Amino acid sequence: MERDATGTLDEALVRLHTTGPEFEGWLSNHAPMAVEALIRHGEGARVHRWLDAYRGRLEDLPTSYGRIAERGWREALGDPRHLADWPVYFAERLAEAPWRDVLAVWWPRLLPGITASATHPVIRVGHAVRTLLAEGENGPRLAELAHALGYWAARHQTLVVGGAAAPSPVGAEEALRAVPHVADRSGGINHRLAQVRDVPSWAAGDAAAAPERLRELVVGAARHYATHAHGSPVMLVHAVTAPNAVLRTLPALPPALWRASLAAAWTASAGVVASYGPPDGARAPEHVAGTTPDEVFARAAEHGDAHVIKLVDTVLDVVSDDDPLPLAAALASLRMTPREG
Repeated sequence: MERDATGTLDEALVRLHTTGPEFEGWLSNHAPMAVEALIRHGEGARVHRWLDAYRGRLEDLPTSYGRIAERGWREALGDPRHLADWPVYFAERLAEAPWRDVLAVWWPRLLPGITASATHPVIRVGHAVRTLLAEGENGPRLAELAHALGYWAARHQTLVVGGAAAPSPVGAEEALRAVPHVADRSGGINHRLAQVRDVPSWAAGDAAAAPERLRELVVGAARHYATHAHGSPVMLVHAVTAPNAVLRTLPALPPALWRASLAAAWTASAGVVASYGPPDGARAPEHVAGTTPDEVFARAAEHGDAHVIKLVDTVLDVVSDDDPLPLAAALASLRMTPREG
């Protein structure tokens, strides 16, 4: 992985922190996540040109609805009218205490809302934490964590999985295949998630096993995407990238929070699969013979779609010579997702 020796990421974050977390009413601003992934994989030279193209669809920061008081945060949690106020709140907390301490306090408060805004807030947090762990802290990077946590807080919405959980198959991929799909697909993700029932109870185990189990979930979700992406090539990306965001955040969290993190990651991944899994089942995966991970990311960078960039970035975290299916997932995303521009 590349370190950002040029300062390109900080420059990009400064540009992006004048924009809102959403545009066109509800679409998430993917730019902070995508540019971090581009730089991490040696494609920093593309970043400002990519941003120039993406910036045209973004909107300015929304106006303040009202300051969030330290003792009044519960009333503002999940209130999108505070989209501009929550980042300010977190910037103040991060000025008062080390970022890991702030994260340790707020992670368990936000975790029940992991599926908020189609899991984009937790994914943005995962990218922000990866930067802080790998590159160290400074003003733009701490501001990005404040924006990411603030987005999550403003859009916080708890997913309640109804019904009795079915016994789980042993492996994560098998468990995802056993997730029942929702019946009514006439609406968006919130409408679909509200129908999720009887999710297999896969996320068991002690805290010490959570990192390994999370990695298994990311691999299993990538393998599932490789054969089921045709259900929704864009939305099913989040079944892979959301648990990986949790995995990336885990090293910055106290071990006491690891079990709950695993459980939430499983709920998010299973919820997305239940909502967007194809009714016709699996298809043959893409052929990966002779394809290298570096080549695939270069193709993702050239392709330009933020979901493709983020999925390939996640796949490269877990790719191995012994298992071609995660790389096949990356190729499926490249083929099925329309190019930017």
